[in-house]
Amino acid sequence: MLAYLLKRILLMIPTLIGVITLTFVVIQFVPGGPVEQMMMELKGRGGAGEASGGGAEYRGRRGVDPEKIKEIQALYGFDKPPLERYFLMLKRFAQFDLGQSYFQHRSVWELVKSKLPVSVSLGLWTFFLTYLISVPLGISKAIRAGSRFDVVTSIIVLVGYAIPGFVLGVLLLVLFGGGTFVQWFPLRGLTSDNWEQLSLMGKVMDYLWHLVLPITASVVGSFAVVTMLTKNAFLEEIRKQYVLTARAKGLGERRVLWKHVFRNALIPLVTGFPAAFIGAFFTGSLLIETLFSLDGLGLLSYEAVLRRDYPVVLGTLYLFTLIGLVTRLISDVCYVLVDPRIHFEGLHR
Repeated sequence: MLAYLLKRILLMIPTLIGVITLTFVVIQFVPGGPVEQMMMELKGRGGAGEASGGGAEYRGRRGVDPEKIKEIQALYGFDKPPLERYFLMLKRFAQFDLGQSYFQHRSVWELVKSKLPVSVSLGLWTFFLTYLISVPLGISKAIRAGSRFDVVTSIIVLVGYAIPGFVLGVLLLVLFGGGTFVQWFPLRGLTSDNWEQLSLMGKVMDYLWHLVLPITASVVGSFAVVTMLTKNAFLEEIRKQYVLTARAKGLGERRVLWKHVFRNALIPLVTGFPAAFIGAFFTGSLLIETLFSLDGLGLLSYEAVLRRDYPVVLGTLYLFTLIGLVTRLISDVCYVLVDPRIHFEGLHR
């Protein structure tokens, strides 16, 4: 096991470097970089301007003092050759230094930590509600496969899956957020303006009250995948020979289901559990956050791309890629813990 874990950890390094390198190369050819963005702001014109064809100079630089351009290039580190900037970036990342935002004048770590509570609120509630509802529902569907209950619930979860989250969010705002009908829930934010003056129970209720619409818009589309995965996993196990043998020996249906089927059927769910749980801390739906005015990681990444805030783009990409690789390794370890018959040597053959 230790040899396998060491091998996987060593393989993470070239994967991580490859992702960062590809992104770094791409942004070298994207017009409207941070220098041009600053030029446009200094000229008071706003926006990113337009890129002229034929390799001509970016319009944001026209009519600006060349010395001023050099100062801004030095400020952002663009006075150095791309290769030198690339290795400086790798050196910072190796020390877990994600860099400093060009435009928000804060470190990327601080920005991620400041936006994380919003994304955690959305992600964790979506994660827990999805598993708490979908797993029991999937088991019930497997036991009653082919029944009216199975057909009706399949239609419901698939319709929910087919409706985009932001469309459902708009509908919820129109119906329950004061858009056209009633205003039972707030339109924006995670807390009210008078949140600091509320009692402890009042703060909890206010927080949950603000979460109802965005969580509903986020979670409805998540039910189908976990529900159908649970159902199919249980159906596959129920039809196996060892279940027939257990029933032939006179074991009760409940004991067969929970003692023999349950553990084997949970393998595909458990292996995806760590990635889903860790991902809940860093997943942020841009459209949901924008629709309900929630300043989370999704909005941070989107604004960083628009403003060409490269330290934020590359820093968050590095962080999320690293977390993704680690959670994939944890999923493999969970595979073995759930089913000791599986060996590390055979996981990726």
